[in-house]
Amino acid sequence: MTETEAAEVVIDVISRMAAQDRPLMMRVLPEGQPKFWQHYPDQDARDPRTRSRWYYHVHAANDRDGAEHGHFHLFLHRTQMADGGEPLATPAKGEDAPAHVVHIAGLSIDQQGVPLSWFVTNRWVTDEFLYPANEIIARLDQYDVDCTPEDGLTNRLLTAMVALYREELADLLRKRDAEIARLAEIDGRQALEAGHAVLASCPIDLDEKISAVLA
Repeated sequence: MTETEAAEVVIDVISRMAAQDRPLMMRVLPEGQPKFWQHYPDQDARDPRTRSRWYYHVHAANDRDGAEHGHFHLFLHRTQMADGGEPLATPAKGEDAPAHVVHIAGLSIDQQGVPLSWFVTNRWVTDEFLYPANEIIARLDQYDVDCTPEDGLTNRLLTAMVALYREELADLLRKRDAEIARLAEIDGRQALEAGHAVLASCPIDLDEKISAVLA
């Protein structure tokens, strides 16, 4: 998906959500108060073709930005990575880890269901197989969750958002690696396994981004 195509998909999806009066979080969460930290859906949303996935969750009020409702975590599967590539770090269970995922980024959503910011995390946060930034960047076009069993508009929006923000995500992933290298000089490999949850972030202004792409 090109950047222009992605911008057009985002416009279409957001327009449809508004017409249905169902903001993004209402398409993901069950009725009632969500449980903090719970994955929605419970076993994550998984595309059976690509094996890309996502889940949404909500932090307690004292553990999130006041503007944030919750956020998505977006993942490639290890099988989507280039053959021969090796992770920088792996889960404690290694090949026996329950999920062989590669975290792209988190997508924060505001109280109205509008994308608020992107952020990248330390390895332990999602128990991922941590690949170098450039290897993930080279595979961003493989992220596709259009066919998970969850809400179709949510799926399409997440796929398109990654395509629309490839440059910003690439920059964040490189900043993540630089911060990991800095922390490793202080704490060694333990720096990947505790603390320092969010390593870099950037705000989202959808109107500005789409206007620039479609100008």
